Amino acid sequence: MTNQLIYGLVTGVLFGFFLQRGQVLRYDKQIGALRLMDMTILKFMLTAIFVGCVGIYLLKDLGLVNLSIKSTVLGATIIGGLIFGLGWGLLGYCPGTSMGAIGEGRWDGLWGLLGMLAGAAVYAESYPLMKRTVLTWGDLGKITLPGILGINHWIVVIVFVLAGVGLFYWFEKKNL
Repeated sequence: MTNQLIYGLVTGVLFGFFLQRGQVLRYDKQIGALRLMDMTILKFMLTAIFVGCVGIYLLKDLGLVNLSIKSTVLGATIIGGLIFGLGWGLLGYCPGTSMGAIGEGRWDGLWGLLGMLAGAAVYAESYPLMKRTVLTWGDLGKITLPGILGINHWIVVIVFVLAGVGLFYWFEKKNL
């Protein structure tokens, strides 16, 4: 096994461990998030995003990684987000938490796995058509927020992290 595969396995296992410890795999937490009554999942995911953002830009600045920015395509993003949200709302799990629920022995998560497999098959079969249509609608190119604003990426990272800390504080104050 290569080092990249080992790092991926280790970080995947750690992420799964933290998902379980943070109780975000629980169905009641998922429904609470969808009803905007329990922000546990949002706090967990924002924390992961902030840590990942700081880590990736630090590694980039140290010259240890190169970022590979994908093109921003609004049509694909909006339609994909609607499909994701519909699936999460119907099942009560997002794809990652569905797999975690299966790992905890909750078999209702199997519907999520079946949905992911069916979705992947439909995507693969319809890709040639989508490549000419949906995947071209609103193609903004390879953009980033710091690039659009014309500022150093650390300014954006710090503003987002501070805003997140403020949001977490507000959630705690409201018992969310």
